[in-house]
Amino acid sequence: MIRTERLLLRPWAVQDAASQRQLWAERDPRVPAHRRLTPGGRPTVSDLERWIRSDAHVPAPGLLAVEHAGSGTFLGYCGLVANTVGRPDEPELAYELLRASWRRGYATEAAAAVVERARAIGYPSLASTVREWNTASLRVLEKLGFVDTLEREPDAEHGDSLLLRKTL
Repeated sequence: MIRTERLLLRPWAVQDAASQRQLWAERDPRVPAHRRLTPGGRPTVSDLERWIRSDAHVPAPGLLAVEHAGSGTFLGYCGLVANTVGRPDEPELAYELLRASWRRGYATEAAAAVVERARAIGYPSLASTVREWNTASLRVLEKLGFVDTLEREPDAEHGDSLLLRKTL
């Protein structure tokens, strides 16, 4: 677990599946279809419960649930995932918060704590990918010192994906 002034980042619990599904339901329609709910309603809460049970937390510390430390309210997730672009040995910082918790600095606070944990673990650098239209996430990464590599994955339908990197 990682604690900050206002947040607790912790391993997922099965009871988080419904809140995790809400994240899927709230996603911007520009997000690729495989990252949004299908017309048939997948993933279901049961699908997400199975994912939670099988999560291996790799690379460490893994993808963590973010909750408000005072109330215990689920806010979203933040953590490290396996990098699918850039350097294969470099974890990728990922985060997503429920819309109700936007514009309060929670994403920056959670991501900064994960960056510090990654530094303590000994990772030399982190990557992050973000769609060019996602100005809020780009601002979070800028605050954390991530630098645009100028590497792009073109996507006319969903917006180009930008690769940013931070040396630890």
